[in-house]
Amino acid sequence: MWNDAGSGRLIVLSGNHRTLAAIEVGLPQIWWMQIEEPLPRQRQIALQLSHNAIAGQDDPAILKELYDELESVEWRQYTGLDDKSLDLLEKVDVASLGEANLDFASVQLMFLPDELERAEAAFDAAWSTASADQRWVAGLEQYEPVLDALETSRAAYKIGNSATALGVILTVFERHLGELAVGWFDAGTAEPTRAGTAPLETVFGVREIPVETAAAVRAVIDCLVREGNVPESEPWRALDVLMSRRETGKTMPSRNGAS
Repeated sequence: MWNDAGSGRLIVLSGNHRTLAAIEVGLPQIWWMQIEEPLPRQRQIALQLSHNAIAGQDDPAILKELYDELESVEWRQYTGLDDKSLDLLEKVDVASLGEANLDFASVQLMFLPDELERAEAAFDAAWSTASADQRWVAGLEQYEPVLDALETSRAAYKIGNSATALGVILTVFERHLGELAVGWFDAGTAEPTRAGTAPLETVFGVREIPVETAAAVRAVIDCLVREGNVPESEPWRALDVLMSRRETGKTMPSRNGAS
């Protein structure tokens, strides 16, 4: 089991069959070995395949897909797969999902440099807000609402370029950043709904704050670090101190360090 601190998820690297079996028979808890250090994707795959080489019954097609992802010879050697296993993998025919079997539509958007930066920032904020164990391809029925949104944007501002219209949509999105908090926060209980981290934009509803405010906050954080109340490597812990002092009625230190 790998503890992905970035997403807050526990990822099963090997022992999937035992895990599924435990769920099926209704075991309330099981023991596992947990890896805490960061694991690059290549090492994750190598670990999965190496454990399977010891005792595994995975689908050869899945093994082949994983093995083909390994880029270096060292990681391929690490898997411990023998010649017989590799020979079986070579004979596996992984069927692809052909475009001819899909009813799809393509959308191509072109951005100027400054528009691209705004688009990437907006998409990054949306993606980082909600983490999931499963990812799904968007259905064709979701294509029409996108076109409707672009058309409404074009009509409202009398513009004809789709990328510019999307820029307007992103501007509206920016004004509602705070609403993305529903991806991690339950306003009814005032409790988080998942583990991991949350983008600051979804806390404050903006990407930037005035320099004067930022300077005051920075000064308070520095003061708390000097006092030993906040670790230097985790300045955001100042918010924990703020919440604690709010509950006890104490005041926060000022810029000059006085409380």
